[in-house]
Amino acid sequence: MTRRLACLVAAGTAVLAVSSPPAVAHVTVHSAEAVQGAFAEIAFRVPTESPTASTVKLKVAFPATQLVESVVVQPHPGWTYQLTTVPNDQSAASSHQHGTPKQVVSEIEWTTVDSGSGGVKPGEYGSFVLTAGPLPSVDELTFKVVQTYSDGAIARWIDVGAQTEFPAPVLSIASSKTRPVAAISSAGEASTLVWWALAASALALVLALGSTAVALYSVRRKE
Repeated sequence: MTRRLACLVAAGTAVLAVSSPPAVAHVTVHSAEAVQGAFAEIAFRVPTESPTASTVKLKVAFPATQLVESVVVQPHPGWTYQLTTVPNDQSAASSHQHGTPKQVVSEIEWTTVDSGSGGVKPGEYGSFVLTAGPLPSVDELTFKVVQTYSDGAIARWIDVGAQTEFPAPVLSIASSKTRPVAAISSAGEASTLVWWALAASALALVLALGSTAVALYSVRRKE
C-alpha cells in the first residue's frame, strides 16, 4: 500500500512538472558603478523566451523626465545600433545636476545584421552594453524596452512594477554622497601605511645604530 501510494505521488509530481509553465525570464538592466552625477557602464540582459524564434531587435527608451545627456555604445558583434537624441525639454531640466543640456538621449535601438540566422537564439541571452551619464540625481531609472522576434512577435517590457507580467527594467543608482566615505576610507588606509613605513624605518635606524655601537665597543676592548 505504501509503495503504491509513493508511486502515485511520484507520478502526480511528474505530471505537475510537465504541465507547469516554465519560469519566465525578464529583460533586466545591471550596473556595478551607477552613481548619481557620474558616468556608468550599463548592461541590458535580454533572454530569448521563444522556443522557435530569435531576438532580432531591441529598442530601449530612456526616461523623459530623468535626463541622460550622453551615451557611448559598446559594439555588439553581428548587430548595428541607432542612437536617438532630442532637444531638451526645459521642464525636465531641474532633475539634472549638471546644468541644462541642449540634447538628451531619447532611445537606442539595436538590430541584428542577419535577421534570418543571426540574433539571440532560443534558450540564450544577450548583453547589450553602453556607458551613460551623467546619471541624474534619482534613486532609480526605469527603461521601457521593446523586444522583437524573428517571427514578428513583440514583447513590450514597459509595465511599471516588479510583479507585472512584463516589468520595465529598473536601474538602481547610488547617491553621490557615498563617494567621500570611500575616499576617506582610502585616505585613512594610506595614512596607516605611511605610519607603518615610518615606524619600520625608525626601527631599522635604531637597530643599525645599535649594531654600530656594539661594533665600536668591541674594537675598543680589543685595543
